[in-house]
Amino acid sequence: MAKKNIVITLRISIADITPPIWRRIVVDGDLSLRALHHIIQAAFGWTDAHLHEFRVEGRTYSMLDNEHVLEGSYDSDEEMFDDRKGKLNRLLYTGQRFTYQYDFGDSWQHEIHVEKIEQRPEPMGSAYIIDGKRACPPEDVGGIGGYDDFLTTLRDEPKSQEAKDYLRWVGGSFDAEAFDQRMANATLLRMAWNGWGRK
Repeated sequence: MAKKNIVITLRISIADITPPIWRRIVVDGDLSLRALHHIIQAAFGWTDAHLHEFRVEGRTYSMLDNEHVLEGSYDSDEEMFDDRKGKLNRLLYTGQRFTYQYDFGDSWQHEIHVEKIEQRPEPMGSAYIIDGKRACPPEDVGGIGGYDDFLTTLRDEPKSQEAKDYLRWVGGSFDAEAFDQRMANATLLRMAWNGWGRK
């Protein structure tokens, strides 16, 4: 009997930011939550410099192979599960909503909606971004409040020393409305070729 190849369409947005920063991504169902973490990092433009966790149906899936995980803000009685062992095709269903948190200091909460689950004759072999809007905030900007201050300074006081310092810090320029879907998909394709996140 032929293996069923499950493909899942996810809409992922960063919580509490207006206008929204979001991506619509199609992924193979046999991937782990850890692989989805790497896909989200590439799709949004994060640099994978911080810890992360998923909350799915009341369970926390985290990086149990990382010694710093237990230093996060967890209840001592809360059971955590290994995100390398949580397979998407076993955990997710159409219409489901779950969360992904990246960087426990800045606390970037991502809301994930499972839009569609379908079978295909062949596996995709990689993730693919169908659509998306707006740039990812800079790493370590200070969460939602810090990002708002960052954008307000660049918009209202573009010639100030603070604005110049911000721009130097982010590499010279920043366009909050920009999202290069082609470049993000190229990154995902390179990840697939290298087998990144499948181990």
